[in-house]
Amino acid sequence: MPQVRTVLCDLDGVIWLAHQPIPGSVEAVRALQAAGIEVLFVTNNSTSPPSAVEEVLASIGVAADGAVIGSAEAAASLLVSGERVLVCGERGICEAVDRVGAERLDVDAPAARYESLIEACDTVVVGLDRQFSYQTLDRVSAAIRRGARFIATNDDATYPTPYGVVPGAGSLLAAVIAASGVQPILAGKPHQPMADLVLRRTGSTPAQVLMVGDRLSTDGLFARTLGCRFAWVRSGVAGDIEDTTAVSISLSMDNLAEVATALIDGSGVF
Repeated sequence: MPQVRTVLCDLDGVIWLAHQPIPGSVEAVRALQAAGIEVLFVTNNSTSPPSAVEEVLASIGVAADGAVIGSAEAAASLLVSGERVLVCGERGICEAVDRVGAERLDVDAPAARYESLIEACDTVVVGLDRQFSYQTLDRVSAAIRRGARFIATNDDATYPTPYGVVPGAGSLLAAVIAASGVQPILAGKPHQPMADLVLRRTGSTPAQVLMVGDRLSTDGLFARTLGCRFAWVRSGVAGDIEDTTAVSISLSMDNLAEVATALIDGSGVF
C-alpha cells in the first residue's frame, strides 16, 4: 500500500471534546508533523471560521495555520459572487458567505421587510445556529418553498462534548426540511463539495491520504467519497451503534495517539 503522506483529522471526538484536548491527541499531531506527514483538520463544525479554529488549536499546542477545512467553506464553495443568501447559522457561515462575494440577507430583519426578504432570496444556507428560533425557521422555510436553492453545511444530528452528545446542525436541518418539504444540497462530510475542497488543498493523491474520525456515517463515508483509507477511533461518538459494513476500516483504534504510533512505527504503510 502507498505510504500515508496526509492525515485528515476530524476535530470533535478526535482532537478534542468541546475544545478540551483528548489525552494524547496534541502529542500525536506533533509526532505526525515531525515525521513529515501533512495534517489537515476537516470538520463539519460551521460555527467558527477557520482562523478562529486555528487559534484554538494553537492555544492547546497544535500548529494549524492554513490547515483547517470546515463545512461552512464547503457550503460557500457552491455560491457565486452576487448571489443573495439567507443564512441560518453563526459567524463561520456568515464569514464564508461574505468571502465568496455573495450578498448576505438579514434573517432577523424587521417583520415589515418579511415579504421583500423572502422574495429577494436566491439561496438558503443552513448550519448550526445556537440562537435558532421559530422566526428563523419560518423565514428560511418560506424562502425555500418559494424556490430558493437549499444548501446545508451538514446533517450531523449530534456532536460530542465531555458531557455527552448535544444537538447538531442536522437536528435544526430536520425542522427546516419538515417545514419546507425540500431536501437540501449537503456540503460537508461525507459529501463531494467537502471532498473537492480537501483535494484542492493537499498535494497528496487519495491513495496517500488517511481519514481519522469517530463517526462512520460522516468520517467513514467521507473516506469512501475521497477514495482514501479510514482509521476509526473510539474517542468521540464511536460508541454509538453504527453499520460497520457501509465503509472499509483500515485501522480501528482507541484514539489518535494509537493511530499516530501505528503510522510512524510502520513508516506510514499498512
